[in-house]
Amino acid sequence: MAQGVLCEVNSCTHWAEQNKCTAETIFVTSHVKQEVTEAQETDCQTFEKK
Repeated sequence: MAQGVLCEVNSCTHWAEQNKCTAETIFVTSHVKQEVTEAQETDCQTFEKK
């Protein structure tokens, strides 16, 4: 499990109590064409629906 990674998306397979992420690795991508400057401009590709 990735250490210290929190996630509020409780519909994800990797979500655990206290908003902990149980994924072995995390893959985050950008959904904007320019350089990312804010968290809202990123997406978690590790998400798997429960």
